[in-house]
Amino acid sequence: MPAFESDSPYRLLARSLDALPSRFPPAGDESHLRLLAKLFSPEEAALAADLSTEFETPAQIAARTAREQRSVAELCKAMAGRGLISVGKTQQGRLGFKLMPFVVGFYENQSGSMDAELAGLFEAYYRHGFGEALRIEPQLHRVVPVREAVQNTLEVQPFESASGLVERMQAWGVVDCICRHQKALIGQACPHPVDVCLVLSDQPGAFAGGGPVKDLTREEALGVLRRSAEAGLVHCVSNNQRDVWYICNCCTCACGVLRGMVDLGIAGVVARSAFINRVDEDLCIGCGECLHACQFGALSVDVTAQVSELRCAGCGVCVAACPQGALHLERRAGAALPPLSQADWEAARASAG
Repeated sequence: MPAFESDSPYRLLARSLDALPSRFPPAGDESHLRLLAKLFSPEEAALAADLSTEFETPAQIAARTAREQRSVAELCKAMAGRGLISVGKTQQGRLGFKLMPFVVGFYENQSGSMDAELAGLFEAYYRHGFGEALRIEPQLHRVVPVREAVQNTLEVQPFESASGLVERMQAWGVVDCICRHQKALIGQACPHPVDVCLVLSDQPGAFAGGGPVKDLTREEALGVLRRSAEAGLVHCVSNNQRDVWYICNCCTCACGVLRGMVDLGIAGVVARSAFINRVDEDLCIGCGECLHACQFGALSVDVTAQVSELRCAGCGVCVAACPQGALHLERRAGAALPPLSQADWEAARASAG
């Protein structure tokens, strides 16, 4: 087990990551540091700890941190190549780099490098520290239903619907779920499909260059949503209206966010959708099939199905599971709109403390 001195670059990086809106809470057993040590070299960790939250060129980073420019460029390119930091354009249109959060961020980029050691390190951190990142307000993720689950008399905004989010994009891709991959490596494989994590872009051809993302057509992406819904998975996206670039198809048995409710006993780990489940008592026969479909413990049966308004996340998974067609989603009274953009979400996080 590595020793982490007070000035360890991994401690410095951990503090920088924890200062981001999505957080990287410390763990009492230092599993968060062991996890970083698996992914970053000491030199990389020291540099990453000093990166900004805005894109900077290697020259700008070197000048600001009193480092040698060539070394900065080499380290940044190496980390970006492994999905550990973000690469993009500066305000001047130059190639730049910035710090990437742990989740949703560089952890999800490690599917290709995930092995039994990394899976075990994440599990240890999940148990001893990560739960604090699930308690943030506003929540990191929000639930969106498939349009078919919503009462057809209601107007559904694109940001309120998984299929609506897919339809308004120009490029679509799919990657394997790193959460189910990680759980399988520690001997706790999940029965749900793995190849269902959608990534989205408003730039045509964004995923056509190969790499870990499999390029899809719009129809194929909608097919992934249908397959996920049929498997009983919950569609989760980033908690804003405009800057949604992924759709996670989640379950409480494997996914790092949703299983916080079951494993760690944390309520409200995701923001509920704008909808709530309703029961047509004339059609419901009290068979209980919906109970098995609901991952939020929001349903019970007393002659007919009963819905807990506090627990219902408005995902619509139970609607498809009902053999009598007795369930549907209605708009939730007083449902608050999610933040408009990622920047607005980050501002709300800063206000919440």
